Amino acid sequence: MENQYNQGLAKNQANYVPLSPLTFVKRAAFVYPTKTSVVYGAKRYNWKQTYERSCQLAAALHQQGIGEGDTVSIMGFNTPETFEAHFGVPMTGGVLHAINTRLDAKNIAFMLDHANTKVLLTDTLAAPIIKEVLTLVKSKPLVIDIIDPNESGGERLGESTYDEFIAKGDSTFEWHLPSDEWNAISLNYTSGTTGNPKGVVYHHRGAYLNALGNVVGWEMQKHPTYLWTLPMFHCNGWCLPWTLAAVGGKNVCLRHVRVEDIYRLIVAEHVTHYCGAPIVHSMIANASDELKAKKKHLVKGMIGGAPPPAAVLDLMEKNGFEITHVYGLTETYGPGTVCDWNSDWNNLSNTEQAEIKSLQGVSNHILEDLTVAHPNTLETVPADGETMGEVLFRGNNVMKGYLKNPTANEKAFKGGWFHSGDLGVLMPNGYIQIKDRSKDIIISGGENISSIEVESALFKHPAVMDAAVIAKPDEKWGETPCAFVALKEDTSVTEEELIEFVRSEIAHFKAPKQIIFGPLPKTSTGKTQKYVLRQRLAGN
Repeated sequence: MENQYNQGLAKNQANYVPLSPLTFVKRAAFVYPTKTSVVYGAKRYNWKQTYERSCQLAAALHQQGIGEGDTVSIMGFNTPETFEAHFGVPMTGGVLHAINTRLDAKNIAFMLDHANTKVLLTDTLAAPIIKEVLTLVKSKPLVIDIIDPNESGGERLGESTYDEFIAKGDSTFEWHLPSDEWNAISLNYTSGTTGNPKGVVYHHRGAYLNALGNVVGWEMQKHPTYLWTLPMFHCNGWCLPWTLAAVGGKNVCLRHVRVEDIYRLIVAEHVTHYCGAPIVHSMIANASDELKAKKKHLVKGMIGGAPPPAAVLDLMEKNGFEITHVYGLTETYGPGTVCDWNSDWNNLSNTEQAEIKSLQGVSNHILEDLTVAHPNTLETVPADGETMGEVLFRGNNVMKGYLKNPTANEKAFKGGWFHSGDLGVLMPNGYIQIKDRSKDIIISGGENISSIEVESALFKHPAVMDAAVIAKPDEKWGETPCAFVALKEDTSVTEEELIEFVRSEIAHFKAPKQIIFGPLPKTSTGKTQKYVLRQRLAGN
């Protein structure tokens, strides 16, 4: 017998509309037309202006033949143009590819060819690298120059400037929602440290839901002021361009992540929220007392990108920052989990609270399921905080898949789960804790050593600014931990002293056998490039 609730109750235009974050910017322009949307130096736009500029961009791209499934790439920094592209490009049905600004020409050229990029928006200060890229691509896209009035120099490579280009577009351009919410909205490439980067495809539905998940998980109220310390190219800024449109917030653009500028803008614009990797938070926490004294109000920060040391979280709390820890991957639109705070923990000491906040937590509000399991049998590990397994995801904020890579998709989605490649444990309260990337675990004398556990111990030393631990080949043990450490200014500690300190914090066999002092190589999103450290170690 047919379900009575399906009889004559079909989807129609009145009761079913594809989900897309593009509806957020249209609503913001209507409901909050005069509210400030974007601030960058002397530039200040309201939501009506941002919406109109996005429509102009869409119209200009449409005039160039950009439509459903066409790729528009942007080599842009955290400026208004990059923000507008998150709306203007998908308004055409096109797909936005935001390029990691620290990549080399060869990688960028591969991406443009792989994505069949039709139009490239590029900041003139990236001209040296893009000029080389254009000699490497098989098919040259239409190039449009973004000229930053706050920065001098930069060679023109394009046929027109961004402002000239959008001036040709109609601010009343009638864009349409995607025919299917499963349609692609953006393309983000993985780092590609072990081969060609993989193109991670996001769909409108996932972008819409994860944008709203940020609001709920972060308890964001209307009209927050958000400081762009996180690159907009990184997982589309963790979907926050669309989030800020949903809540009518103010976007404070920040091209260069400098601690002086961060504190200056926090005060001048009364910043309420920001995001960043642990290195950004460490930089803020270890600022001079003079800078710290300028901030008078509570600021909410979201930390992710790498497991944060509890010591850094503790320092941030003492400095008047309320930190929320999230975890995810490019393949999960950025934040897929959140360390959801339980008020029962408020009476714990600051140190104990920081330890809990360093956990990767539970699924965010729009992730369907999350577990730690054996990667082959998919059997969930016991919640004992010790038994390691692979972190698996399932939900609407899992990528559509890798572009033109069926083999990688089959592996990634094995058994109906997205396989993260991260190793973790289930705590007794059900929260997950990441122990390592599967490739970063150190196996010493048959014992598994989590590089993250050793790094966390190093961070507890008052002289340590940054730390990373990798495996060093050892004839007797197979592998032993080797630490790379950057010290805070005007501090000192010897290798022997630091090793002894770590031995006082964790099991002796887990302590590093060697420590190499100096700055650590970073990706543009603040993650330590451990493969570079391995190369350095191999060259010693």
